[in-house]
Amino acid sequence: MRDGPTSDGPASDGPRVWVNGALVAPGEARLSPFDHGLLVGDGVFETLRVYGGVPFAWTRHLDRLARSASGLGLPLPDRDDLRHAADEVLAANGVDEARLRITVTGGPAPLGSERGETAPTVIVAATACGPPPEAVSVVIVPWARNERGATTGLKTISYAENVRALAHARSRGADEAVFANTRGNLCEATGSNVFFLDDDDVLVTPPAEAGCLLGVTRALTIELCARLGIRCAERDVTVDALRAAREAFLTSTTREVQAISAVDGAPLASAPGELTRTLADAFTKLVASDLDP
Repeated sequence: MRDGPTSDGPASDGPRVWVNGALVAPGEARLSPFDHGLLVGDGVFETLRVYGGVPFAWTRHLDRLARSASGLGLPLPDRDDLRHAADEVLAANGVDEARLRITVTGGPAPLGSERGETAPTVIVAATACGPPPEAVSVVIVPWARNERGATTGLKTISYAENVRALAHARSRGADEAVFANTRGNLCEATGSNVFFLDDDDVLVTPPAEAGCLLGVTRALTIELCARLGIRCAERDVTVDALRAAREAFLTSTTREVQAISAVDGAPLASAPGELTRTLADAFTKLVASDLDP
């Protein structure tokens, strides 16, 4: 992480962000116009939910950040440095319930795809975050996820595809967008994983091979299913299976376990359903008992 001055300005002085070793006001933050993240989307990130001032599932999120960075060939700062930056940002902003984001880009580079030889750009920021709505509606968008792409399974900052898909969903009165992959199988939503209950009462979620990003909350939900004796399977299904589901939900860091109320305008039979409520309650208890599961 680059050296720079650190200010422990109180929350009353306004928000603070961590940029390359310096804790500064957002209006004072400076990024190069040649930053590779800005120019070509060369970067990775993690979003963590903060409960009571503590980032949840820190170890799992940092492990995934490391995998994403390795996949792009990006070096990461020391984990202790990143935790120090996170704690500094949370304290400076005075937020106990928050969304914390760590972003690492390729740093300044030539005007093209070639990466430069400078240190990565590191940004840590936090904003207040309240509980999510109990249920949301989704639409299946007309664009496919490429399950065989170079960045498949990596959490990169190249989110233009998600921005376009979410705008499409919102223009149709829905809250979230869901992608199929190039084979027509269910993949994921723009920032969350999808689960649904099939006709055999098995909870189904797409596997890694479908092209989805393997979410931290997704993994914890699967583990909760094992503890609770809930049958859960990672398998390929057509996107029509979601439309026909009796019960379905999304999982993500900020959504936690969130019911899907309708797909393409058609209401599901129950939202939230009994299984969704069970897992949502179990996740809440997990957070209360272990902040780094």
